Amino acid sequence: MAFAPELRTHAQKVCYLYKQAMRQIESYYGQRNVVRYHQVILRSRFDANKCVSDPKDQRRLYWVGEHELFLTKHPVPIAKFSKSIGLAGGVAYKRVVEPPDWVLDYWHPLEKAQYPEYFETREIRKCEYIAKWYKGEMM
Repeated sequence: MAFAPELRTHAQKVCYLYKQAMRQIESYYGQRNVVRYHQVILRSRFDANKCVSDPKDQRRLYWVGEHELFLTKHPVPIAKFSKSIGLAGGVAYKRVVEPPDWVLDYWHPLEKAQYPEYFETREIRKCEYIAKWYKGEMM
């Protein structure tokens, strides 16, 4: 929803709440059959209240649903879409993995010989880093 929340209808808010709850269930459970079981239970809970016509009761049920969703929020949700908040950055997020620095320590000497200046500078900086660590300047 790109527009302001006050411009959304009650039905749109409920659909968004339902979608968030479904994604949260996917974050909590790993096995597909367990996820589907809990999603069916969630759907029955939503269907049980779909005939409520009083606006006050609708708002109260919506607030209760939002509050329950907040209380049961997963600490590290699965980010699936480009607009999702958190870890996702689009469909190609982290597609190219950058190896950590310690991988260079395991290069073969013939591989290191191709970049002598870089590895000389790197060894000097590693020694400086270790010296600072033992002095306690890194904290």
